[in-house]
Amino acid sequence: MKKINKHKSKLFKLSTVKSLHKWLSLLVFIQLFIWLGTGLFFNLMDHNKARGNHNKQTVVTQQIDSQRLLNSNSIIAKSNTQVSEVVLVQRLGQPYYLLTHDKGLYSHFKSDYSLVDAYAGTELVVDSNVASRLAQASYKGSGDISGVVKLEPPIADMLKEKNTVWQVNFSDDLETSVYVDASSGRLVGHSNEDKRFVDFFFMLHFMDYPFLGEGSVGGFNNGQITFFALLTLAFCLTGFIWVIELLRKGRYKFN
Repeated sequence: MKKINKHKSKLFKLSTVKSLHKWLSLLVFIQLFIWLGTGLFFNLMDHNKARGNHNKQTVVTQQIDSQRLLNSNSIIAKSNTQVSEVVLVQRLGQPYYLLTHDKGLYSHFKSDYSLVDAYAGTELVVDSNVASRLAQASYKGSGDISGVVKLEPPIADMLKEKNTVWQVNFSDDLETSVYVDASSGRLVGHSNEDKRFVDFFFMLHFMDYPFLGEGSVGGFNNGQITFFALLTLAFCLTGFIWVIELLRKGRYKFN
């Protein structure tokens, strides 16, 4: 009786392994099919359109009168917040000192800046008006500004961006949006319908689904990938157990 129960238990376990292996094979196949399809799309797509820079132009810079520049040390002394770095930059053709209060490892990491006029010493606040002018300076299309919105991350068009930005929308055929950093006035980038279409396939390829976990991260570094890796590992292990059982029963013959 004990032998019969033991035999039934083994059959039940093997049946469970087989069933699990079959369902896991379906899930793994679906994601592999998506990877193959999106990978093919990435090879065939127009890479220039994918960047969303169809209406982007180089921002014109002006010559700086070095004799009029204020001493950066005096600017730091007047700042109410600790300054770790000062860089001379141009915004709208005028020189400004970019004061770094908190700097991330990369430009899209969370940072804190302020801008001070390098001639007059007055602070430039990047409000909707300034953001519109900065966006217009980088835009070469024929559309007019249709709206300006201040956004907090996560930002659908710029998933890696961790800073507060101004979204300046233009009424052109591609529905161009220009993004400007709200503290530094840095041009974050352009986006349009072409880029958004490609971003959808990147979402599928990276398994970067916004409705799961903490939302999209703009890459492979997400919980969905980790979960799928565990499923794939389970798929391999159940298959290995099945093969061992078939070998034990002599189902494989090597002539």
